[in-house]
Parts: sequence; structure tokens; C-alpha cells
Amino acid sequence: MSAPRKDIPLKAGVYCPVVTIFDPKTEDLDLEAQKKHSVRLVKDGLVGLVVMGSNGEAVHLTHQERIDVIKATRESLDEAGFKDAPVIAGCTAQSTRESIQMCKDAAAAGATAALILPPCYFKPAMSNEVIYQFFKEIADNSPIGIMMYNYPGAVAGIDMDSDLMNRVADHPNCVGAKFTCGQTGKLNRVAAKQKAVSTKSSGSGFIATGGLADMTIGVALSNGSGVIAGSANVFPKLCAKVWDLAAAGKLQEAEEQQTLLAAMDWELAKSVVPATKATLNHYFGYGGVPRRPLPALESKQAQAFVEAIKPAMEFEKNN
Repeated sequence: MSAPRKDIPLKAGVYCPVVTIFDPKTEDLDLEAQKKHSVRLVKDGLVGLVVMGSNGEAVHLTHQERIDVIKATRESLDEAGFKDAPVIAGCTAQSTRESIQMCKDAAAAGATAALILPPCYFKPAMSNEVIYQFFKEIADNSPIGIMMYNYPGAVAGIDMDSDLMNRVADHPNCVGAKFTCGQTGKLNRVAAKQKAVSTKSSGSGFIATGGLADMTIGVALSNGSGVIAGSANVFPKLCAKVWDLAAAGKLQEAEEQQTLLAAMDWELAKSVVPATKATLNHYFGYGGVPRRPLPALESKQAQAFVEAIKPAMEFEKNN
């Protein structure tokens, strides 16, 4: 068991939860565009990628499609000379059995670590002990390290507290956590106990990451490891700049750029995946559409998002 892959350690910085690109006519995977997008993001300053998460519409893909995207992402980074860039793969399923199989298949496809949400379909039965045993059994059987994904909005409101997260994190095959709950205090408690990778130390190798671009400075000042920011799909340079400034202790400059990032991130957050794809289509010539039933934006809506994020795109152009 390797937790995580020793040749690709997890590191501090900004990661992108990568959108999955579909052909706009057929909704089939567009793996060539997927590869192009992946390479652009790392070239523009991101330390790693997260695929098959919420932004990646993992719930809309088959098991095999998810593996195909993981494999294509790893291959594209390797071919472009970014062999040390981690690829964290969403491996969540509602059953423990399927989640374990997803971890095994993701590992074979080149994933560095597996990102796992708590189970939620039978919410009344999901006590802290049941959730702990879910993560423990996956960690026991996964060939790559697992990361907890605490995102109450995606799992019927289940919000893991820091005691539960630290209990899971004590497992030797748990290598990180993503806090899309937005709670930097919780992140700080877990980061401290697990001796997380931070701006000051390589720590234990465990990464404690914020799940929102708004958390960037807060995470840096809370001894966290970085952020996994959806808006990094569109403006990775701006996202990376805020982290780099905060990590270097240049807080006044970091705050100035965080103000811009917060405003721009909020624009995309109003529609998340459809807005991200619409802006990618406009500015980069790829992005495709969401997979139904998630609707694509109509042209007027898409243009409104394009206009709203112009300040961020000026930053991308000039840096």
C-alpha cells in the first residue's frame, strides 16, 4: 500500500477541481480538450489537479468514463513534463464496496490520491461511527492515500466535525482533507494535529486544503496546505498569485489580490459549472456544455458572465 504515491507527493499550493469537458453536440467525453485544459492549468501556476469531483460532474459519469478522465489527465501532465504534479481523483460512491473499487481503478489509471465524500443517501443512518467505518474500510483497502472531502452542500447537509475528521486522519492511509465547509477553524485544528504541509513546513505529508477561493489567505495563516478552487479553471494565475503572496508573508499585496479574486470567484459561483464552461468556451475555445440534466447557459446569460470576469482575465493576460 502506498499512501500516497511516493513518486508524486502532495504539496502546498493551489489545486483546481477540473471541469469535465464534453462534446457540445453529443455530450461524449472530449479527452483531447481535457488534456489541453489540464496542461494549461499547471503551466499557469497550479501545483496539482483534482478530477472527478463536484466541478467535474462525477455524478454524471459512468465508472469507466471517470477512469478515462483520470488516465487522460495523468498522461497529459506526464507528456508535458509535469510528472511531479499530483492528480487527486474523486472516488466517492454510496457503497463502501464501490468506493474501494473506484480507488483501485483510479490508482491503476495514475491517480496520486483519492478524494472521498461521506455517504449520504440513507442520511438518518449515517452516524459519526458509520461515517468513520466507511472511511476506515476504504483507507484499509485503497492502494493510494485517501482524502476526506467535507462538503455539506453535496451530501444532504452532513458536516464532519474536527474530532471525526482527526479520527479518520489518524489512519496511516489518510493523506489529506478538503474543507468546502468553509470553516478555517476546523481546518486549523485538523492541520495542527496532523502536522499538515504548510507554507512553513513539509510536515507529515498530510494536506489540509480549503475548498473555496475565498479561504486562500485564511488557509495560509491557519497553517493549512492550500486551496482547491473552482475558479482556477478560468483564472489559475490569479488564484495562484493570492496563495503565493500570502505564503511569502506579503499580506497587504495578498489582500489586494484576494479582493479581486473574491469578486471574480463570486461571479462564477452564481452558476458554478455552467458559468465556468461558458467562460472557458469564450476565452479559450473549449469547455463544452454540462451533461444533462444540468443545463447550459443561454447566450445572453453566458455573455453576462464573460463580461463580469473581465478584470480577472486582464490579470491572466498580463501576468
